[in-house]
Amino acid sequence: MQLSLNRPEEYLFIRNCRADAITVVDRELHASFILSAERAIEDWPVRTVGELDEKNIAAILELKPEVVLLGTGARIVFPSQAILAQFLQRGIGIEVMDNAAASRTFNVLVSEGRRAVAAFFL
Repeated sequence: MQLSLNRPEEYLFIRNCRADAITVVDRELHASFILSAERAIEDWPVRTVGELDEKNIAAILELKPEVVLLGTGARIVFPSQAILAQFLQRGIGIEVMDNAAASRTFNVLVSEGRRAVAAFFL
C-alpha cells in the first residue's frame, strides 16, 4: 500500500507498507523496528508481541513518546496487560493495530507534530 508521494524534509515518515516490509522514507525494512519522527531503531530484536517485556520496551520509552503505536503485523495481537500498564502508568497512550493502520496513523500524528513512536513487528 503506497502511503506517501512526497518527502517532507523535517521528519521520518512511512512511504509504503507491505506484509513483508515497510519503507521508511526511501529505506525498505524487513525486520522489526521502532520509529519516531527523528529516529529509526532498526533490527529491534523483538519478533512477536509475546516477546515484549520491560527490557525491550525500554527502547520505546527512551524516545519519550506521548503516544505509542504497536503495529503487530497483518493482524491485531494485544500485548499482556502488564506491558500495557508500563505505558499507561507513565501517562503514555498506547494503540494496538495492524501494520497498515499503524503506518497511516504514524504519518498523520507526526505530520501534526505529535510525539508519536511506532513499533512494528515484521
